[in-house]
Amino acid sequence: MTLPSTDPLLPRPTRRRFLTAAAAGLALWRCERASSQVTGPVMPKLAAYDELMTTFMREHKPPGAALAVAYHGRLVYARGFGHANLEKREPVRPASLFRIASVSKPFTAAAVLHLVEQGRLRLDDRVFPILKLQPHLERGAHLDPRWHEIAVRHCLQHTAGWNRDKSFDPMAAGTAEQVAKALGVPLPVHPRQIIRYTLGKPLDFAPGTAYAYSNFGYCVLGRVIEAVSGKPYHEFVREKILAPLGIRGMQLGKNLLKDRAPGEVQYYDSRQRTGRAICGPNIGRQVPLPYGVEGVETMDANGGWIASAVDLVRFAAALDNLKRCPILSEDGIRTMLATPPGAVGHGPQGRPKPTYYACGWEVRPAVGQPGKYTKWHGGLLAGSSTLLVCRADGIDWAVLFNSDAGKDGKEFAGLIDPLLHKPADEIKDWPEIDLFSRF
Repeated sequence: MTLPSTDPLLPRPTRRRFLTAAAAGLALWRCERASSQVTGPVMPKLAAYDELMTTFMREHKPPGAALAVAYHGRLVYARGFGHANLEKREPVRPASLFRIASVSKPFTAAAVLHLVEQGRLRLDDRVFPILKLQPHLERGAHLDPRWHEIAVRHCLQHTAGWNRDKSFDPMAAGTAEQVAKALGVPLPVHPRQIIRYTLGKPLDFAPGTAYAYSNFGYCVLGRVIEAVSGKPYHEFVREKILAPLGIRGMQLGKNLLKDRAPGEVQYYDSRQRTGRAICGPNIGRQVPLPYGVEGVETMDANGGWIASAVDLVRFAAALDNLKRCPILSEDGIRTMLATPPGAVGHGPQGRPKPTYYACGWEVRPAVGQPGKYTKWHGGLLAGSSTLLVCRADGIDWAVLFNSDAGKDGKEFAGLIDPLLHKPADEIKDWPEIDLFSRF
């Protein structure tokens, strides 16, 4: 650890600066020690993944990470790296639970498609009559009539008319305070209250005419699932999507550190940011972003789940098996991955775009292989960065970090994404083992 310089041209080493530097040095030491921690079964044939991950941990210094890889439906690799909790030196395990952020969306999409297959919902059904929520209209405001045009499909494909870059983000922490004030309700607010408030605002574009990534659209889908199924969102997903796949540990996350689930990691915001709390005992006060500012419980359908890397590849491998998927039929899976209609999914000559957002997934159809797709989704919160990739060749992986970015500000999932394709391309002799029974 290097002490502050005593060069007279630089700031004097005050006690406060010394303690800050010492804390930074201690954090760096802890991350370096964390990078040496590895758990989970050793697979000599897959040593390339070990080398990749240990090198990544050493160079980019995330506190902890987990990687799981499936090959043609079999779990062949599941290991943890670094620390789930730096202070207690708890190692990340292969089955450690992480906030998966927007990787929650494929699960919500699967639940919607399940209802469609049951004949209880159609993708072209309008969401406004299903929600049966009274818009909150400020004095003199009127309901934008285009709200009546929004269909389930629009919400799934981010084409419903909301663009957080043009107007506002309904799921942002600052919006939660506005919702509470406008509706005269206490914090934390409920997703239905966020929807009522947003119903009173005009759309940013006509539904179906443009693409704009929208967490709010998936918040709406969570309430659609509840209205149609008659069950709380999380109960329906666990019963109809998770349980048939043998996923037992996945659950909705909690806002506060004290409510961390057994086996869940602790989250470390890369910039140690704080903000006004919108939940917990310190509402209105400055608290760390991961614990009180980002309302994970409010995010449920768009970003609120916690899961292990093994959970995620178990889900991915099930969807790869078009003929024998326990949760969706082959037609349902193809509908999930189909190109969006109109200009959103097609080019000027009417040809499907090479890459598009379908129902809960980014999708790239395999060239020259009809019916084969590479699909993926990433997730990002303060203190977590996640990625689930399902390749057209039957190799799937999930990588989860309990911090969001490195010192250069680059997100961990984005940095590791291209690197993980290399061993997948180069390994020819894959293990015959299936580790799913161990987790």
